[in-house]
Amino acid sequence: MRTRLLVAAFGLLVSLACTSGPPPPPDEASAIEGVEEWRAAREQIMRDDPESPIPEDKRDALLPLRYYAADASYIVPAELDVSSDRPVLEMPTSTGTLRKMERVGTLRFSLHGQPMTLQAFVEAGQPLESLFVPFADMTTGIDTYAAGRYLDILPTPTGLYEVNFNRAYNPSCAYNERYECPYPPASNRLKVAVRAGEKVPGA
Repeated sequence: MRTRLLVAAFGLLVSLACTSGPPPPPDEASAIEGVEEWRAAREQIMRDDPESPIPEDKRDALLPLRYYAADASYIVPAELDVSSDRPVLEMPTSTGTLRKMERVGTLRFSLHGQPMTLQAFVEAGQPLESLFVPFADMTTGIDTYAAGRYLDILPTPTGLYEVNFNRAYNPSCAYNERYECPYPPASNRLKVAVRAGEKVPGA
């Protein structure tokens, strides 16, 4: 299953506000610097943390993690249409089981001039500490992991959201088949190539 270290290690968790709206465009230099800091922190965790999903005997082969070059055009403002009833759906996983997930809402944004949506989830019965956004795109199975990638987006006190595809990461099962990882639902399969974030693991 998804491990806490891929969510909680990169920032403080804050409460969800009821309002939503797009944040101002990021300053490109600071945005890229933030991406590089996030990646460095994740690299250290994957190499050194006892809960790293990468077995110790495979870390030299699979690290460093492989990414597209950081690109500020893949950091976009988003609006969250909050679901009033938080419907529960069963999401297939890499182990063949089904994971019950609550749909928190739908993120609406534009990427390179194209309007898009991604549904955001939280595991059923769990507190809303982070929006879980699994997705696939036209790079999936080619340059990026065949089962899709994940985004974790922290709720903000202002209700302003940002989708940063530079922080897209592979599920733990990309490195260790013992982990159970949800697959992106059909609603989250983008018909564009998202050339940002983590690539398929190295051999």
